[in-house]
Amino acid sequence: MNDFKNINNAQDFKDFHTYLAPAKINLFLHITGQRADGYHTLQSVFEMLDFYDTLHIKVMQANVVKRVQDMQDVPADEDICTKAAHALKKATNCQLGVEYYVEKKIPMGAGLGGGSSDAATMLMALNQLWQLNLSRTMLMQIGFTLGADVPVFIFGQTAWAEGIGEVLSAVNLPPHFKECYYLVVTPQIHVSTAQVFANTRLTKDTKPLKIVLFSSGEYLSFFKNDLEKVVCDEFGAVKTVLDWLNSFGDAKMSGSGASVFITLKSFKLASELLIKIPANCTAFVAKGIKFHPHFDLK
Repeated sequence: MNDFKNINNAQDFKDFHTYLAPAKINLFLHITGQRADGYHTLQSVFEMLDFYDTLHIKVMQANVVKRVQDMQDVPADEDICTKAAHALKKATNCQLGVEYYVEKKIPMGAGLGGGSSDAATMLMALNQLWQLNLSRTMLMQIGFTLGADVPVFIFGQTAWAEGIGEVLSAVNLPPHFKECYYLVVTPQIHVSTAQVFANTRLTKDTKPLKIVLFSSGEYLSFFKNDLEKVVCDEFGAVKTVLDWLNSFGDAKMSGSGASVFITLKSFKLASELLIKIPANCTAFVAKGIKFHPHFDLK
């Protein structure tokens, strides 16, 4: 389905430019309150991984936005990349167009930010290809209209997030995370983020913590995922994977799930566990990246 060489109605792709869209994990996720408008306030650290979707993008002189592939369950006009291109056109009144194709590797709806990352990469790429010269801040503002996680990828570096996820600061990771490998395991289920946040058992009053407590590495036991218990209560497959990974270390869920991960000291150990994952799961091994691969894109 996602083989770039086997698109229906084969075309000449020599004019397509290639861009990467990294996955992310939440090293922790605390829900610190709920605003009057219903939005939850939070604290989290987003780390990007060297595991990518790949976008192929071609500038068109015609004022069109066109995805040149079929994707199961994702109509072209509902694709967040299509929406990103239209949002950028609306914000700038750009009359150029784009054709694009996405090679998907990041599991969809798994708490790994795949769709948000694709949208962010589309915005950054078109800002360059259409020669719009928008600032990073302006792109982040457009990205936020598409989804709360989109600005994180445009911010483009390991980020401490606060507010409703829109207040981002660069953060130094504790030594524990700097040289580790991540084994990321995704049960083949769909977890609804809205359903998780609407759960009456969700803890919403975690005390805000300071960046320095996280970066020091001395207080990592204080940093958890507040959504984890609710998700495990509702989705046994997530609990099964967490319990399995916890036998090898301190496993955590990313975002609202369903993906869970563990840090390991060597690629060899991560690879050995990779082939032993529970049934009905997919998995990959990755390292964290400090900067988005297109952080310096102009």
